[in-house]
Amino acid sequence: MSKEVAREDAGAAHVLVRMRAIYPELRPSEKRIADQFLLHPAATAEASIADLAHRCGTSTTSVIRFCKRLGYEHVRDLRNHVLLDVARENFDTAALPDVSGDIDRDDTLADIVAKVSLAETLSLADTAKVLDTDALRRSVQAITSGSRIDIFGVGASAIVGLDLQRKLTRIGRPALEWSDPHAAWTSAATLQPGNVAIAVSHSGSTTDTIEFLMLARRSGATTIAITNHAGAPLADQADIVLTTAARETGFRSGALGSRIAQLMVVDCMFIGVAQSNYDRSMAALRDTYAAVHGVRTGGA
Repeated sequence: MSKEVAREDAGAAHVLVRMRAIYPELRPSEKRIADQFLLHPAATAEASIADLAHRCGTSTTSVIRFCKRLGYEHVRDLRNHVLLDVARENFDTAALPDVSGDIDRDDTLADIVAKVSLAETLSLADTAKVLDTDALRRSVQAITSGSRIDIFGVGASAIVGLDLQRKLTRIGRPALEWSDPHAAWTSAATLQPGNVAIAVSHSGSTTDTIEFLMLARRSGATTIAITNHAGAPLADQADIVLTTAARETGFRSGALGSRIAQLMVVDCMFIGVAQSNYDRSMAALRDTYAAVHGVRTGGA
C-alpha cells in the first residue's frame, strides 16, 4: 500500500483531512508546514511560499515538496483546496458555537461542552467524507459470510471493539472480543480461511494490535483494520482498511475524537451486516429487546 497520497479532484479534495491522515509519516519540516495549515488554514493559504517557509523555519523547496507529497503540481492548487475545505467546514459548523483550540485551563464547563461538541461533529463529518464505501461493503460481506469473527483493540479502541461484538451478538452473529493481547494472539493463531479478524487502532501503530492482525492474516483469515492512518503499519496487515478522520488534540488524545469516529464506522458496518438478512436481524433485535425487558416473545 502506497504511503503517498493520490491527487483527488476539486470536488472531493478534503486536503486538510488528508494532512491529518498522513501527519505521522511526515518529516519534521513537513510537520511544521502541516501545523500551519491545520491551525490557521485560511491565513496560511493566503501566505506566499517564502512567507510560509519563513514561518515554519524551513526552505521554499520544502514547501513545494510538501505540496507535491499531497499530490499537487502547483502550490496555488493546494491553497485553493484548503480554502474550499475552510468554506465547507464553516458551513458544517454554522449552527455550532464559535470556539476553537484545545481545552484550556481557564475554560468554563460551557466552553468545554462547545469545544467537545465541535471536535466530535467535525470528526464525524470528516469521517463520512473519507470512508471508502467499497471497503465498507467488502467488510460487510466478509462478516456476513464469516464463520467466526475475532475483534481486538487496546485502550479506547477496545471499547469500540466491545461495542461491535455486542452489536453482532444481538443479531445472532456471535463474535469474540479480546481484551488481553496474549489471548488475542492465541485466538488469531487458530483462525482459518473463512474467519474474520477485525483490529481497531487510531494510530495504526499499536504493536499488540499489529501482531494480532499479522497472526490472523498468516492463519488465512480475512483481516480488517479500522484506523485513522491508511499508511500505518496496521494497514499493511489488512485485506480491508476502513479509515476514520478523527480530530485529536493533546488534551483529548485517544479518548474522544478517535472513539466517536470509530463508533460511526462500527455502526455503519453493523447496519450493513444486519441489512444483509433484514428479516432475521429484525426478529433477533425484537427478541433480544424483549429478553432484556423481561417480556416473552409471543406471550403475555
